[in-house]
Amino acid sequence: MGGFNLQELMSKAKSQYETLQKKMQETVVEASSGGGTVTAKMDGRKQLLSLRIDPEAVKAGDVEMLQDLILAAVNEAARQVDGAMQSTVGGMLGGIGL
Repeated sequence: MGGFNLQELMSKAKSQYETLQKKMQETVVEASSGGGTVTAKMDGRKQLLSLRIDPEAVKAGDVEMLQDLILAAVNEAARQVDGAMQSTVGGMLGGIGL
């Protein structure tokens, strides 16, 4: 029989899933906005690990600008996570042999 081994395929999929979960925990990206005024660090699960704001931005008193810079840095970090995870998943799917 030209065997399709479902159990073997499921075992590989489980292993790949566990590898992906580990990769998500290990992946850390950093993005900034406003020329480094705001820097966001995020892991592969899109958990915000840190947010750094240059004290000079707070002194300026422009709250709306600061809010925009925070959003931009966090959103860029999320895009970087997406890119890193797409690359990882694409490489892993090639190993399943479908």
